[in-house]
Amino acid sequence: MASLNVGNLGGFLREQRRSAQLSLRQLADAAGVSNPYLSQIERGLRKPSAEILQQLAKALRISAETLYVQAGILDERDREETEVRSVILADPSINERQKQVLLQIYESFRKENGLQTASDDTSDLSDTFGTGADVATPSN
Repeated sequence: MASLNVGNLGGFLREQRRSAQLSLRQLADAAGVSNPYLSQIERGLRKPSAEILQQLAKALRISAETLYVQAGILDERDREETEVRSVILADPSINERQKQVLLQIYESFRKENGLQTASDDTSDLSDTFGTGADVATPSN
């Protein structure tokens, strides 16, 4: 179990709140938490849940993964992988099959470079997709 370093998280949240030019009360209202609770988080006295971190991230307009890393819930490398996957999955210009192929290629490169992936069950791409000549070629 990862230990949470809430002191660093609190300082980071305070810095983000000040950068966003929000008062403690404004951020608490925007995130749907109480003012005293947010104050305790910023002072390192409380350990917020992932759900509360997500609400705070939304209110601050930063990624929840950034707060998860600060809280010790998510490793920096995991965050980077999650963000890459999210961008691929959110791209409206490619279809679902193309998204899955891109994710499998990304995972195979990570595996080739000795990095663990979120889904280590990547099969050999040539077995699954043949030569791949038609994978990224849009039909006209």
